[in-house]
Amino acid sequence: AENRVLPYLDVPLQHASPRILKLMKRPAAAEKQLERILRWREICPELTIRSTFIVGFPGETEDDFEQLLDFIDAAAIASDDEEYVYEPAGVPSFRVVSDPKSLLYIYGMQLDFSSALIGGGFNFTNPNATQTCGCGSSFAV
Repeated sequence: AENRVLPYLDVPLQHASPRILKLMKRPAAAEKQLERILRWREICPELTIRSTFIVGFPGETEDDFEQLLDFIDAAAIASDDEEYVYEPAGVPSFRVVSDPKSLLYIYGMQLDFSSALIGGGFNFTNPNATQTCGCGSSFAV
């Protein structure tokens, strides 16, 4: 199949922290996934791998998130995404990674969380929104 198959894989890895994978009840082990990806790259150096990852899973720590970022770097997972860095004064910074088109939706947005039993959860406020459903979780720009 030489030159007839695109060297591209979409692999739903979801996370790299063993603790988070266990909390998610996922059978995969990040070490084995990384070994497998490196083996694939030996066989096909031009291989492009795309994946989706779940961040902010309940109980995820900064260390778990750092393990995920390290895994993405080690596995050389493709990313054409731009980084939008948000650093509020007096609060440890965190990184939101987004594709350029989605930055339009993220720019200027405020994210709040309430642990209230009724009406709790995440609430998004975007000053650039032209439409909203009123629920605080969806909008258009």
